[in-house]
Amino acid sequence: MSTATKPNHIGRKISRIRELKDMKQEALAQALGTNQQAVSIMENSETIEEEKLVEVAKALGVTVEAIKNFSEEGVFNYFNTFNETVSGSSFGNGTYNNECTFNPLDKVIELYERLIQAEKELVQAEKEKVELLKGK
Repeated sequence: MSTATKPNHIGRKISRIRELKDMKQEALAQALGTNQQAVSIMENSETIEEEKLVEVAKALGVTVEAIKNFSEEGVFNYFNTFNETVSGSSFGNGTYNNECTFNPLDKVIELYERLIQAEKELVQAEKEKVELLKGK
């Protein structure tokens, strides 16, 4: 049986939190003043010294408790709760609320469409440049 499947595998929890924060092992290593190999070894370790865990938590911007209590199920529950809160809210009825007033997915799609448009403009500019160079 692989140790990575154990629910309290601290190294695996650190790895998943790092991945969720879109951080590479090299970046975490730099923050800890170590190298990528040391981070890899740490992430494969079932247990980690408390002192080291404090440093890792600080580098990841989370608490030691967040690492110890991390679970994939907890992450999904958090996002499901967030989505239920946003979709279940009544916006525009004059009631003040401090919840998210836009769908994050809409923002992602908007950014994606802007990226496509920028790419099209870049391709067009390159075509015009080629035509200008052919004309010389």
